[in-house]
Amino acid sequence: MDDVERGGAAGAETSDIGAVAAPGRERRMTANRKWDAVLRILRGEPLEIVARDFAVTAADLSGWRDAFLDAGAASLKSRARDDRDETIARLRTKVGTEGLFEFGLQRPND
Repeated sequence: MDDVERGGAAGAETSDIGAVAAPGRERRMTANRKWDAVLRILRGEPLEIVARDFAVTAADLSGWRDAFLDAGAASLKSRARDDRDETIARLRTKVGTEGLFEFGLQRPND
């Protein structure tokens, strides 16, 4: 029943039964396949074995792992913009120019 919904044999390639492409027929390295490969490495599987299973070089696999970790680190540094950002920008502009004069500072002589 699942084979009909997924399109028959093509669905078998994405299942967890370990199906591989026919010899001489390379499977496309989709983002999901790269994700799976990187997670296997991060869980402790040897790099060489995962590279062999996915028919890629160890260098490619290490590059994907490094990119994955870099993107994760970068996402921890940023936050989503919200309505506070507009208020902060407006107040910075105000304090940076005329706002200073509202606090009793005198205008410089022009």
